[in-house]
Amino acid sequence: MEILGAESDLQTLEAFFCSILNHQTPPLNAHMPLPVYYRWYHYDLSRHAAEALLLSNGLDGSYLLRNSKEGPSCFALSVRAKDSVKHFHVERKDSVYKFGFNEFPTLQDFVSHFANQPLLGSDTGTLIVLKSPYPWHVEEPSIYESVRVHTAIKTGCTENDLVVAAPAVRNHAAFLSEGNDQAVLQNWKLRWFTLNRYELKYFKDKESKEPIRTLDLRSCSAVQFDYSQDRVNCICLVFPERTFYFCAKTAVEADEWIKILRWKLVRCVCVCACV
Repeated sequence: MEILGAESDLQTLEAFFCSILNHQTPPLNAHMPLPVYYRWYHYDLSRHAAEALLLSNGLDGSYLLRNSKEGPSCFALSVRAKDSVKHFHVERKDSVYKFGFNEFPTLQDFVSHFANQPLLGSDTGTLIVLKSPYPWHVEEPSIYESVRVHTAIKTGCTENDLVVAAPAVRNHAAFLSEGNDQAVLQNWKLRWFTLNRYELKYFKDKESKEPIRTLDLRSCSAVQFDYSQDRVNCICLVFPERTFYFCAKTAVEADEWIKILRWKLVRCVCVCACV
């Protein structure tokens, strides 16, 4: 693809490079084709929005690059891994792009790496193939609904009565061992767990359609490691009616579950406080 046909185009492209490195919206020129390796750079797309976008419209292995809150030289690569989204650091230091165990001297080299569909392994042991970039610009139809009914449920409210609320998107899924809430847990069973918004569900196996149980995290008072059982990597969730015990395969996986569940609990408290 020819993109450097004129001096003005070269200047525009240089401005494009500089804006990306400074985490600014690139000055796009309608007469200059956008380089293919920037079509999946989503600028200031938030982590929350990236997860919602990839989970709703992406496929397994879809990924996008976005700015990171860690600093002006840091980016985040968000990747859909089946029913969840993983995030990885990408850092630019001394004109070198660092990602995973590799270093790339130019941004073009960095993006060319993705054309070969690299395989990533996360801390939890999840293997992810980066299959296809998710574009920041998608053709959309100009179709709108006509308003046929327009009224108000309340009266006398002002903008101060508006409550901004968005359920936490962060999802997770994995096999965990599930036990009873008895003093001695001997009957552990391997179950498939899914975490979607505030619902933690576990199934008999990965193919099961109906969950054995659904736990509403808005009723959970504590999530913590448990050392009272004759097992390592044990997690307990405290609910008013009972305490649930789960066991992960590795300490890294257990720690990730603890962090995600605690983050969900904090979000539950924040949402309840706003309502």
